[in-house]
Amino acid sequence: MKLRRTKLYLPGNNPNMLLRGHLFGPDGVILDLEDAVAMSEKDAARILVRDVLTRGDFGDCEVTVRINAMDTDLWRTDIETVVPCGIDGIRIPKVENPKDVALMGEALSEIESKAGIPVGKTLIFCLLETALGIWRSYEIATASKRVAAICPGGEDLRADLKTTRSENSEELIGPRRIVVLAAHAAGVDALDTVYADITNDAGLRRETEWVKQLGFQGKSVIHPNQIPIIHDVFTPTAKEIEQAKRIVEAAAEAAAKGLGAVQVDGRMVDRPVVKRAEFTLQRAGLKSGGEK
Repeated sequence: MKLRRTKLYLPGNNPNMLLRGHLFGPDGVILDLEDAVAMSEKDAARILVRDVLTRGDFGDCEVTVRINAMDTDLWRTDIETVVPCGIDGIRIPKVENPKDVALMGEALSEIESKAGIPVGKTLIFCLLETALGIWRSYEIATASKRVAAICPGGEDLRADLKTTRSENSEELIGPRRIVVLAAHAAGVDALDTVYADITNDAGLRRETEWVKQLGFQGKSVIHPNQIPIIHDVFTPTAKEIEQAKRIVEAAAEAAAKGLGAVQVDGRMVDRPVVKRAEFTLQRAGLKSGGEK
């Protein structure tokens, strides 16, 4: 299971951040060619990102590039420039139509084939930043086998909903629930939007705890200082890990004896509880049996 607790945005026109962003320890980085780059700098940023991808070392980070939207004339040049560098995936902004995702999959296959990259290697991450995109989230998530995650928008989505940011983002409760349901139904990750107030650690922790409870697997990040807090929330505690180990081990023993359910700590454990325990161990970097 690929950990995607944090995906750090790095402006595509900032060479210092592009080269150093992975050192802050996110699970992934997003080299941004869209919102972070003014229209007059698009070409220069694309070349810079290509050069960094060619020469840079991102360690264990999952490397993705946010391209320009598919309703522009920029996206094909974006993918033709960055995909041959062997990136892990692309992030498509403002996705509304499943047909666009399918079209992107075909375009990626063509580029990979020409570049000698295994066809299918480049994953797709879909940003759902409009009401229509949210409404079609399941169809979008299943439009290509390349789709690894779907992500609700923040400010763009609020604008499309004709609302504003509230203290606890009540206006995004419905969209977030829809995205989680669609993602799990489609078998892809649900990754939450950014938390914009980079000075409010308590607010970030509160929101991260809430979206984790909803069923999200991680959040996008706009400042390195947010990474430790989000990782702390999404990483199981020692107590949770030990309990999960007991459940998985007890279930394995019961299965060996031909038993269905088993008791752990005085409570009956059935298959759904075992699945949650296995997920906890995977989150902790352990296999279901408890070994590294």
